[in-house]
Amino acid sequence: MTENHSGKTVKLSVVDHDRDSANLRYVYPVISRRAGGVSVGINLNTNNACNWRCIYCQVPDLTRGTAPPVDPAWLEQELRDFLHELLHGDFMQSRVPQDMRRINDIALSGNGEPTSSAEFGLVIAVVAKVRASVCLPDTVKTVLITNGSLIHRDTVQQGLRAMAQLNGEVWFKLDRASEAGMRRINDTHTAMGKVREHLIASIALCPTWLQTCWFAVDGVPPSIQNEEDYLAFVASLLREGHPLQGVLLYGLARPSMQTEAPRLSALPKEKLEAFARRIRELGLTVKVSD
Repeated sequence: MTENHSGKTVKLSVVDHDRDSANLRYVYPVISRRAGGVSVGINLNTNNACNWRCIYCQVPDLTRGTAPPVDPAWLEQELRDFLHELLHGDFMQSRVPQDMRRINDIALSGNGEPTSSAEFGLVIAVVAKVRASVCLPDTVKTVLITNGSLIHRDTVQQGLRAMAQLNGEVWFKLDRASEAGMRRINDTHTAMGKVREHLIASIALCPTWLQTCWFAVDGVPPSIQNEEDYLAFVASLLREGHPLQGVLLYGLARPSMQTEAPRLSALPKEKLEAFARRIRELGLTVKVSD
């Protein structure tokens, strides 16, 4: 267990991704059910600002906006000290369940869209420097969890090229594959053509997975049309030779902090598995977590 800024003791678990659990500005530990170990999170959106507003988002007081300026020296020191504690201290033994005591990745995620940071490229350079300084094993991935909306920016593309050299992966959000579906689930008016363009760019720059949250709204699961739209979108990419790594398909494990929260509910595991089977028929790897 550990303490957050309020002084309360926080036990790390897969259902609580408290960004304050390590008393740090940018760095926070997560027990990741998808990763199967400890994910070292980097939160660049310390102002809880994002350019999307996904209705399942667990960030309280979420606002529209971009990441504030990042202090790279502060981030570097926090990341170095925390990784040293994970590698050489008692953090794993005292605060992490026994079956999760491995460092899986360094993940840029946090409380908003990380690529909205003007210093995104610099942040990846900091991560590379710290990884080398603490001799982090190459098997520990560097992951960007993103809605993909800003991948056209030069600084983001620069960062993704550098990530590819750090055993990097992009987890590109695709919860629905229609403009109406994205408006409903992600509260964004992004055109599907733009999503496709940015996803293709991501695939070309760094190994890329789709991450898809599949859940019920008002007790109604995603429709057959939602499934067909998704499968058609993915199939068209594969036909054109864009090599996705696969799909990370997951349900609702943590409570939403958005106004729609009472309307959302998790699907039975068999529903997730049924959709996963349809995606696998396209020839893709699918990892399911409920």
